[in-house]
Amino acid sequence: MTVFRDKDQFRKVGLKLQQTFRNIWSKGLNGKTQQEAADNLSKVRPWRGRPVILAGGALALLAIAGFGGHQYIKANTVEYYQVYKDGQAVGTVSEPELVEQMLEQMNEKVQQEHPDAVMVLEAGNITYTRESAFKSEPESEETLRKLESMIDAHATGVEVRVDGKLIGIAKNREAADNVLKQIKAQYAPESGLQQKKPLEVTALAYSGEGVNPSEEPQQQVLSVNFVEEVSTKAINIDPARVTDEEELYNRLVQGTTKPTQYTVQPGDCIGCIASKFDISPEVIYRNNDWIEDDFIKVGDVLDLTVLQPALTVETVENLTEAETIEPPVTIQKNPDMRAGESKVITPGKSGKKLVTYKLVKQNGFLMSEELVDEQIIEPAVPSIVMKGTKVILGEGSGNFRWPVTGARLTSKFGQRWGRLHKGIDLIGNKNIRAADNGVVEFVGTKNGMGKTIIIDHKNGYKTVYGHLSSYSVKKGEIVEKGDKIGIMGNTGHSTGTHLHFEIHKNGNVQNPMNYL
Repeated sequence: MTVFRDKDQFRKVGLKLQQTFRNIWSKGLNGKTQQEAADNLSKVRPWRGRPVILAGGALALLAIAGFGGHQYIKANTVEYYQVYKDGQAVGTVSEPELVEQMLEQMNEKVQQEHPDAVMVLEAGNITYTRESAFKSEPESEETLRKLESMIDAHATGVEVRVDGKLIGIAKNREAADNVLKQIKAQYAPESGLQQKKPLEVTALAYSGEGVNPSEEPQQQVLSVNFVEEVSTKAINIDPARVTDEEELYNRLVQGTTKPTQYTVQPGDCIGCIASKFDISPEVIYRNNDWIEDDFIKVGDVLDLTVLQPALTVETVENLTEAETIEPPVTIQKNPDMRAGESKVITPGKSGKKLVTYKLVKQNGFLMSEELVDEQIIEPAVPSIVMKGTKVILGEGSGNFRWPVTGARLTSKFGQRWGRLHKGIDLIGNKNIRAADNGVVEFVGTKNGMGKTIIIDHKNGYKTVYGHLSSYSVKKGEIVEKGDKIGIMGNTGHSTGTHLHFEIHKNGNVQNPMNYL
């Protein structure tokens, strides 16, 4: 038992015991658990090899010293995080936020270095485990440097291919889609991209007949598609290979303009040559303005040069326009009037109808047209004409029937490819019939029209039937409305078997759709 002389001696011994305990505890800990360290205390001899014998107040001091040591260890225990990349240990950091900040800085740096590309860091799967140790010092800076060296960056892009051929690589899908939309918008603009092009001027506008100036044609785009197969696919690339939007657009629309010349061969026609080279007849007319009335002859050299872009935009449109209906004529016979004399009893009144054509265009060039609908808005009022009974045989009534049974219109009257298409083109039953009573004025071959029949209706009207394969009438023969006069063919400057039909009034060409 130890007896202290006074309080000062007690306090000095207590402080010495506390310091000694801390040293012993630290030495005993030395990589062991606290329980193992406590077991070692009994083996330690801090004072010249003699055991420490404590009793009474000394034991209390030892307890105080033990509590202080525990607090000391707790205060000096450091938490840190072990960093792993794809399951591989990289090093330790004081907090995960350091790694996240480094990744963010790396991302900003590569984006600044490659502003025209979308850059992606290949950081892999980064995970953390939380650990702690006495007076540990995590190697944050070294760990971040090592991790940075293990991370690569690459660019992503969207390749644009046309019929399998690589045209360019857009920055992202949005950029690729934007370029493709701009190309379509040239021919069928969407809201906010481009204003619509003026409506096509129609046949009636050229003829100056049948259209109220306030009634403009109505155009409706039914579909807009690329003729070629267009594919877009996301890929990883070198950032130097990214194509900006303007360059990608130019590659797709500028194409090539390799000069092309063609010498007319026997049996050729404008439409036939256009089909052979897969171009619009408009190209031939524009490049060869010397062509008149579709007439070309063997040996003529045609310029067929046309811009061939990588992409072809095909639009299908409905064009609806108003057309007049010429008043039919009702004849009243008067035996007291001489043949050839006539008198209008009641003047007729023109009617009105809406006619809808389906137009197929490629890059703005008209490839085909077809009559798809016809609606009567205001029927025509017939005019009543009194004529003498000594009527000349073959005189027409002024009312015309379709020259083809089950007719389908494939090309309308009016300006077409910079020239006046003087009639309409029809397909259907191959038997061609007289549109009204009349006398056959011409049977034979005409330039561009091939085998042709002209009927004089003896009332100011004449009708023309072209591209026939054979005739059923002769010159001077009197025919009645509906009589068979020939067979539909493909002679002259024709593309495919069809009938070209014209109506002339007092020597002036008319729109047949105003009379049928």
